[in-house]
Amino acid sequence: MALGEQVYGYFIPSVTLIGIGARKEIPQKVKDLGGKKPLIVTDKGLVKAGILKQITDLLDEAGVDYAVFDGAVPNPTDQNVHDGVDFYKKEACDSLITLGGGSSHDTGKGIGLVVSGGGKIHDYEGIDQSSANLPPYVAVNTTAGTASEMTRFCIITDLSRKVKMAIVDWRVTPDIAVDDPVLMAGMPPKLTAATGMDALTHAVEAYVSTVATPMTDSAVEKSIELIFKYLRRAVANGQDMEAREGMAFAQYMAGMAFNSASLGHVHAMAHQLGGFYNLPHGECNAILLPHVQRFNLIARVDRFVRMAQIMGEDVQGLSEREAAEKAITAIQKLSEDVGIPPNLVELGKRYGTDVKEGDIETMTINAQKDASGFTNPRTPSDEDVKAIFRAAM
Repeated sequence: MALGEQVYGYFIPSVTLIGIGARKEIPQKVKDLGGKKPLIVTDKGLVKAGILKQITDLLDEAGVDYAVFDGAVPNPTDQNVHDGVDFYKKEACDSLITLGGGSSHDTGKGIGLVVSGGGKIHDYEGIDQSSANLPPYVAVNTTAGTASEMTRFCIITDLSRKVKMAIVDWRVTPDIAVDDPVLMAGMPPKLTAATGMDALTHAVEAYVSTVATPMTDSAVEKSIELIFKYLRRAVANGQDMEAREGMAFAQYMAGMAFNSASLGHVHAMAHQLGGFYNLPHGECNAILLPHVQRFNLIARVDRFVRMAQIMGEDVQGLSEREAAEKAITAIQKLSEDVGIPPNLVELGKRYGTDVKEGDIETMTINAQKDASGFTNPRTPSDEDVKAIFRAAM
């Protein structure tokens, strides 16, 4: 924890519901917030999988009117947001339900910012740029990774610049977060792995952040413990409800941590890979995580030693540096076990795109401007960032 004059913020939804059956309380919570006709923001995959119907059946039974916008996509864009704003107004909605993972929540947050504050989503890039509260907002999570259902973060791709805009604003924190493991049981292994590693990235970056506090530290330590206990199990068997619930708590606590302690250069760099190549965020984070933390290690050796212990590594008899490096080895082993590609080139091949060294210059410039990196424990030069990108290739 930093010394001297420093004011720390702690951001969290007013109410959080976690556990099997939590989804059943959604209609009443919408009513409690004063919502008469929420816009449900989700994606076509969740519609097809029948997840949306589980929620709309509950709303129908409770007599709650609603409209559905299923235009959320991976790496949501400014166009998705503005399409959603038009639909919200056309349907005369007065509140929001976001259903899904980070993409749905980010899209819904963007819609909320614009319908409340006007202008374009680009006007809100940066930190606390809004001046109006969002409509009443219930965020329903279906993955165990992004924690976007409870954070003040909103990441939207600007199509014209091919850049992910980082919007960090206390007003986009949902009023109510819902994490029901039943809604997560259908996640395929690849998505379970990617979102789980995303949660680990949140936890690690928050732990070594320059504005970490005892509150965020406590959430991180339990989150890491649960991820190393349950992620492999959740990937191996999606119907293992103990593992699903464990990961629901783990990702939420990682969100509690980074929502206040912020992130680091893993996210700053991963955002560029998403903006340039439309690659999945969780897998980008997983690949970059050990490389960035190897760079960070000398800044917070003590923190890496503690993480190694929480991860179950035997550090007895090792020097502090050797013990710290055990944490990075453990991260790499977990990533390998759950099927994350070993490098960015292989990740690109998986999704039909070429990750090119020629793009590193531009991605580095943009990464150095990304707000996520402002709390990284070691300040990288442009050459450092380029070297990390190349090491991860």
